[in-house]
Amino acid sequence: MKRIVVLLLLLAMVTGGCARRGGLESFSRENIDIGFVRTIAVLPLQNNSNDEYAPERVRNITMTQVLGRGIFDVVDKGVVDSLLHEEAIDPGKPLDRQALRRLGQRLNVQAVMLGTIDLADEGRKGSVVYPLLSVTMRLLEVESGLVIWQASASASGDSIWRRLFGLAAVGRFELTLGLVDKMLATIPQ
Repeated sequence: MKRIVVLLLLLAMVTGGCARRGGLESFSRENIDIGFVRTIAVLPLQNNSNDEYAPERVRNITMTQVLGRGIFDVVDKGVVDSLLHEEAIDPGKPLDRQALRRLGQRLNVQAVMLGTIDLADEGRKGSVVYPLLSVTMRLLEVESGLVIWQASASASGDSIWRRLFGLAAVGRFELTLGLVDKMLATIPQ
C-alpha cells in the first residue's frame, strides 16, 4: 500500500509539473538604480483580448498590489485618466517621448507603468471551464523613456492538483491577483 501511495504522489508531481500552464519572464535594467522612483502612474492597459473588463481588472489589482507591497506610491487613476483626456492621449495606446515627459511632470511621477493584456479567455477540459490570462507590464522612466523593468506572465485557473482533489478552477479575480503578484515580485527593491 505504501508503494502505491508513493508511486501516486511521484506520478502526480511529475504530471503536475508537465501540465502546469503559465510562466514568467522579467527584465530589470542593471545600470539604473530603481530607488529613485518614488511615485508612479499606472496607465490604462492595451487590450488584445476579447474580455473588455480585463484591462481595468488588471490595472486595479496592479495599483492595489503596488501599494500593498510598498513598492511605490501610486497616483489615483481618476487623476491619471483626467490628464490623459486633457492631453488628448488615447488610453492604452503607445506614448511618444514628449507626451511621456509631460505626463511625468504634470503627475509628479518618476515612472509610469504600462501594460498589455495579451490573452484573457476561457479554457475548457470536459465540463470544467477555467480562466486563462497573459499580461505584459513595463515600467518606463519618464525623462528618458527607458524601460527600467518589464515582465510577461501567463497563468491558467486550472491545474492537475485542482482536478485530482475535485476543486473548482480558480476564478478570474484570484488568477489575476496571483499573476500580478508574481510579476511585481520581480521588481528589484
